[in-house]
Amino acid sequence: MNRSLFLTIFLLFAVLTSNAQSFSRVPKFVSAELGYRYITSTSFDIKNQGMTLLIDYAWQLSGFTGKPAAYISVPLGYTYLFGGNGTNTGRILSYGWTVRHDLKSNRKAIPFFGYGLLLNQLKITGTEGSVFGHQTRFDFGYLFKTAKKTSYYTKLEYSYSRYPHLGAKKSDSIHAVEIKTGVRF
Repeated sequence: MNRSLFLTIFLLFAVLTSNAQSFSRVPKFVSAELGYRYITSTSFDIKNQGMTLLIDYAWQLSGFTGKPAAYISVPLGYTYLFGGNGTNTGRILSYGWTVRHDLKSNRKAIPFFGYGLLLNQLKITGTEGSVFGHQTRFDFGYLFKTAKKTSYYTKLEYSYSRYPHLGAKKSDSIHAVEIKTGVRF
């Protein structure tokens, strides 16, 4: 009995360790982007334009055999909305999950599209406290590969942010379009 148990454990260990050697590490990327945000409509008393900065950490999920790749990332973004002409300034902190799909592979310029779900914290000058909401975003852009590991990209992004209130029948919202450029390494 002890001998067959030992043999079973030994064979199970041998199988598991031989399979573990065939695994490889997935590529990981860090991105930093800067962009201009234009708010097409909002229910808040804020100006309709600002600057945005975002960093994210991404893992490649597919595309290891020459096919177009897909990535999942964890972004952290900050948007500053300019004040002026009687409007308040606004600051938005964003974090969540994004997914990006390359549409081609093995090219110097790779088109991609992406989508994401983020949580937002909006703070408006002259208003005490902040409000939490969620953002759905879609983007399309081009990644420009270089001979080094560093790549550059530019993209156009549309987002819809919703800020619900308890007891209110209608939520506050922000529709925005952004143009961004960034570096990925």
